[in-house]
Amino acid sequence: MMMVKACLQARGDKRSKVLVPDTAHGTNCSTSTVASFQMVGLTSNERGVIDPEQVAEKMDEGVAGIMVTNPNTLGLFEENLAEIAEIVHRKGGFVYCDGANLNAVMGIVKLGHLGVDVVHINLHKTFSTPHGGGGPGAGPVAVKKELAPYLPVPVIELDDGTYRLTYERPHSIGKVRSFYGNFAILLRAYAYILSMGPEGLRRASEMAVLNANYVMHGLKGAYHLPFDRPCMHECVFTDRLQEKSHVSTLDIAKRLIDYGFHPPTIYFPLVVKGALMMEPTETESKENLDRFIRTMIQIAREAEQQPDLLRQAPRG
Repeated sequence: MMMVKACLQARGDKRSKVLVPDTAHGTNCSTSTVASFQMVGLTSNERGVIDPEQVAEKMDEGVAGIMVTNPNTLGLFEENLAEIAEIVHRKGGFVYCDGANLNAVMGIVKLGHLGVDVVHINLHKTFSTPHGGGGPGAGPVAVKKELAPYLPVPVIELDDGTYRLTYERPHSIGKVRSFYGNFAILLRAYAYILSMGPEGLRRASEMAVLNANYVMHGLKGAYHLPFDRPCMHECVFTDRLQEKSHVSTLDIAKRLIDYGFHPPTIYFPLVVKGALMMEPTETESKENLDRFIRTMIQIAREAEQQPDLLRQAPRG
């Protein structure tokens, strides 16, 4: 977003706002603030995705662009992204994509073809590195040609068959951190990509999507599903069906500990009240997924018959 700001300033274009949907990654709000933009919220539609008409209404000459997470935090693919990008570009703005959920689309979707101008590729989860293992925001940034002059320095260039570091970039936003950065984490991710190859990366995406949909279908009826449609890498349920027993999302998560499961993300995304976000990833076996589904159904049964078990959990 600092590169977007620098590019706009070079045009003599002083834009101060950024569109951020309610289904975007939570960090996008803080990123826009750190880059000195004012955040303008977008409300997702009844399908859980961004409405192009709302973008057209709010996209004006004072808006620098839009920050999108695709697939979004509801686990849904932003099906209107190409149309939205066209609206934003027509008004001179940029499309930023948060790559937190690329494990659903890598090897399948080319974000550039959807109109994305810059994507931050989160290495954790998708490319084998741990959350926090490389520090906040660890990962490469891919940009289209218009933004390339503003990349941080130094940039690695190939010169007569030899790689060298160059600082000779007058439009660069400068350094964003210490020189070596998160080198070990970047190396680990690169080794993972090389070992998987294009076919392996695509297969990982396909399995992540399959596993999430398997869990979603297995838990239908036991928990409230706010968006009953095929999901991508994760599915989001809520505690609405358990409310009558005065059992909350937190109680369900605590009870999972008693059964030996690490609880899933809870109360996020904020657009869904009492959210339970389940993201099984591509590495889980069918046996593990079946055990998880059985356990969640058992907990739903306990919520009706013995709600105190959940409220007092973990009993350990």
